[in-house]
Amino acid sequence: MRATVPTSQSYRLFTTLSTHLRSLDLRKEASRLLTLIFGASVMAAGFSLFWVPNNISAGGITGIALMVSSVSNLSLGLLYWMLNIPMIIIGFFYLGRWRFVGRTLFAATMYAYIFDMMMAFWPTIFPKFPISEDLLLNTIYGAVVMGLGFGPVLRAGATMGGTSVIGRVIQMKTGIPLSQVYFYTDGLTILASGFVFGYDIALYGFMGLFVYGMAADYSLEGPSRARTATIITTNLDEMKWMLMHKLGRSVSHWEIVGGYSEQTKYAIMVTVYRPQVSELKHIIEEVDPQAFVTIGVTQRALGSGFDRLKVRNTPR
Repeated sequence: MRATVPTSQSYRLFTTLSTHLRSLDLRKEASRLLTLIFGASVMAAGFSLFWVPNNISAGGITGIALMVSSVSNLSLGLLYWMLNIPMIIIGFFYLGRWRFVGRTLFAATMYAYIFDMMMAFWPTIFPKFPISEDLLLNTIYGAVVMGLGFGPVLRAGATMGGTSVIGRVIQMKTGIPLSQVYFYTDGLTILASGFVFGYDIALYGFMGLFVYGMAADYSLEGPSRARTATIITTNLDEMKWMLMHKLGRSVSHWEIVGGYSEQTKYAIMVTVYRPQVSELKHIIEEVDPQAFVTIGVTQRALGSGFDRLKVRNTPR
């Protein structure tokens, strides 16, 4: 008897999975999984310790799960995991297909499991739980802790599922910072929580969402340590020499023509660490007091003289 020929659809699925498994770098994948466990644990700690005992809604799927759990006997972690399935399917098509699905499903599962464990664990080690009844303190500390935990999850090429999937898609397509995207994707859920827990709680939720987004941006991108200056001058050689030898920074320059004066000048671009800005201005003033200068914030400087250009845990 001849063997049954697999259907074209199942064969393509098998081929895709086989190719994916062969392409995995086990060391890198293990590092990503550890990063996901760390990020999920930090987020679960912040949510279970500060927000859930005070019914502060995080918005999105988490907020929906919190509201449903408050009027039912269902586990919040289980609800969160179940509601994430449609979001993960959306992420499959827009955020990396099988790699994204595997990492995000893993992160969401770990988050839900660790969260339920922590909710049972905290009352056994704290004589008083919740540890504070001050809603402002709980809102701020919970948002900061969760945001700092979310950064490693994103660096590992995943999200925590929920509306963060939608937020990640919008961020990638438009470049809008996460802190703004979460206001758009989670705002309706927080408003709805006002009907369940009261609008005082909803207002704290909005504030927490804003702080959470800023902490996530900080955790993902790091502090801004560099500044980039563009100097318009007629004294190219001396300015270039002073910047390279006194500041120890390489420069780029090109010839330009003033739109109003029609004079030929030179534009010099140099990137320095933030503490060097004062010395940079002194050098410019000394060499060419008539120079025109713009100094802007540089989120990250990589390469010679700055951080090593190394990509870690980047999604493929």
